[in-house]
Amino acid sequence: MMYQQSLMTPLGELVVRASESGITHVEFLYTTDSQQTDNEGRCITEYGNAITALGIEQLSEYFAGERQIFALPLVPQGTEFQHKIWTALQTIEFGLTCSYADIAKHIHQPTAARAVGMANGKNPIAIVIPCHRVIGKNGTLTGYAGGLDKKSWLLQHEQAAFTLVG
Repeated sequence: MMYQQSLMTPLGELVVRASESGITHVEFLYTTDSQQTDNEGRCITEYGNAITALGIEQLSEYFAGERQIFALPLVPQGTEFQHKIWTALQTIEFGLTCSYADIAKHIHQPTAARAVGMANGKNPIAIVIPCHRVIGKNGTLTGYAGGLDKKSWLLQHEQAAFTLVG
């Protein structure tokens, strides 16, 4: 069984999905249609559990400027390499940014910047696993599944240094 709760944020509605063991997804909702099954075909209830409630509480605190570090059980589904990247992303401190090349060096695969970017883009737990803190090597904003406007807002919220191109 999967559980779901949503939170209205300054960036729109954010959905937290969880199993009995941890959070599987945090993502912006782009449609009014409620997803009834997850990618594995499991039924998603229209109500939360203790884990989704904790996620909503901590995300509310983040958006209120009261939380910088999340303490949530996370169970994202992905490859071993993706998990390595998502773990590395969680080491980027609040208010700081780094590049895909920085992450590649951090995981001792300095030529893997492009693969890091691909794994970053597959992150199913937005904000909590802070993929928005990864910017271009030259300090410019690069892709974000939620859109560059949301990435820019999140970095400004965290007062991170970056350059907006456009």
